[in-house]
Amino acid sequence: MASLRELRGKIKSTKSTEQITRAMKMVAAARMRKSQTAILAARPFAVKMERLVRELALLQERDAAAGDAIGAVHPFFERRSAGPEMLVLFSGDKGLCGAFNANVLRSSLEWLRARRGRKTLCAAVGRKGRDMVHRLRGYDVEVVCELVGVFPKVNFTHAELLGRAVIDAYEKRGASSITVIYNEFKSVAQQKLISTELLPIPAPPSAPDALALPDYGFEPGRRELLSALLPRVIKAQIYRMLLESQAAELAARMNAMDAASKNAKELREAYVLDANRTRQAMITKEIAELVGGAEALAG
Repeated sequence: MASLRELRGKIKSTKSTEQITRAMKMVAAARMRKSQTAILAARPFAVKMERLVRELALLQERDAAAGDAIGAVHPFFERRSAGPEMLVLFSGDKGLCGAFNANVLRSSLEWLRARRGRKTLCAAVGRKGRDMVHRLRGYDVEVVCELVGVFPKVNFTHAELLGRAVIDAYEKRGASSITVIYNEFKSVAQQKLISTELLPIPAPPSAPDALALPDYGFEPGRRELLSALLPRVIKAQIYRMLLESQAAELAARMNAMDAASKNAKELREAYVLDANRTRQAMITKEIAELVGGAEALAG
């Protein structure tokens, strides 16, 4: 059994840990509310932008010559059979956030293992993801972009940098597809791991659906407008993913620190109980020794 001095030291250290985790929970909760507001404001814009581009592509395809592929509308819709694939992974810069980073890194590693032996490109957001990619051995992975230290102060400049790298990889490096893996913020208690294809953009619905769309007049033209909007759509989607990942990380950290605070409290209470028992046993032993001594003197 531990001595009373050791138990008091454990009580003190556990109490300090409990105070730290509680403070970290409060900081994460305050930042998460701000991030949650930002993501709820960014989602409608990203959805509307994507819908506008799909309708423009659908109208352009409707007016294209018979037999033209959707790739003729814009290269971002083109399905390619050749070229390296690219992975964009969104992780955190720090730990102490439960399984947030582990889920992203595990899914990213599975994606890379499925393409082992082939040339792949990679863009890593967050220190944890960057470190994992640099530690890989036996993989032909080229890191084209790194963003570290952007959380929890994400802004559109970060989306511009990452979006430019993604678009350059697709247009200039001949990437056949761009896959993104990130945590989507569902609620404070739930984050969903998402693995989806950013480029090429999924083809618009079938041509008969285009008949129901109103045919507006566009200036300078639908094709020119589509070419100007598509890079902005990609960057808007990346910005939304950055905000999703930021809010999900803060929610995961808040939950992890809440659980850690509760565990530290339970452990501290257990140590206090053990200390009280040890102290009571010492007092009982001393009383027994005094009584025994008194009886010996009386005899």
